[in-house]
Amino acid sequence: MNWWEAARNARVFDLAQPYYVGMPHHPSHPPYLFGLTKKHGDMLTPAGNSSAADAIAMGSHVGTHIDGFGHFSCGGMLHGGVAASERQSYATGLSVHTADGIAPMVRRGVLLDFAQNGPLAEDAEITPAMLEGCGVPVREGDVVLLRTGWAQYWRDAARYINARGGSPKGPGPGLAGAQWLSERKPLAVGSDTVAFEKVPAPDMPVHVHLLFTCGIHLIEALNLEELAAAGAKEFLFVGAPLKLEGATGAPLRPLALL
Repeated sequence: MNWWEAARNARVFDLAQPYYVGMPHHPSHPPYLFGLTKKHGDMLTPAGNSSAADAIAMGSHVGTHIDGFGHFSCGGMLHGGVAASERQSYATGLSVHTADGIAPMVRRGVLLDFAQNGPLAEDAEITPAMLEGCGVPVREGDVVLLRTGWAQYWRDAARYINARGGSPKGPGPGLAGAQWLSERKPLAVGSDTVAFEKVPAPDMPVHVHLLFTCGIHLIEALNLEELAAAGAKEFLFVGAPLKLEGATGAPLRPLALL
């Protein structure tokens, strides 16, 4: 079977969440805004045809998205020992580790499913023992996706963000789990939650470890429900972020092919 036959016969899973007004967004990032700028009938061609158009405004870390290495710094430094203060501007963004430099990903993907008995509790930490217990080998260069079941709350923004007291609270790996993942040298790791790591975590140690220390991308707010229902453990992962110059992250429309 050649590559075209394999692609044509593959079952394709869309791993992105939909964008809609009122959708979940982390309190640190702006909301998604949408509206028509032109309705049908506002302007007509000589033949009586018309077109509609719209506009959106959103943060680069809203919805299903990928974090660039410039998203977090530590001690004033970015990944690779670059001084953050020398490579940033409100007007033009960052000049290193930007979203437009994240290459399209066509990789082996693996799904580690922790929600087979329902969504994880809001205070659940994904530990190395839990990661190991999935029995799915993680190889260098993989894209590793963790299912907590929280994608089921996507249409209930308050439940999904769960920001009682101002800070989101939800399941995910702690630093030990992140170190288990980084030891296997994946290209990227992702989950179906807004923050990937277990939150609240004021210093965001998992983000710092993976992005700053290890140079491993994070993908957040995935929809892994249909992929899990199909019993998938490994698949072809395909994802390409928008080429946003200067940005610290970008929307992503990831696919899984079985």
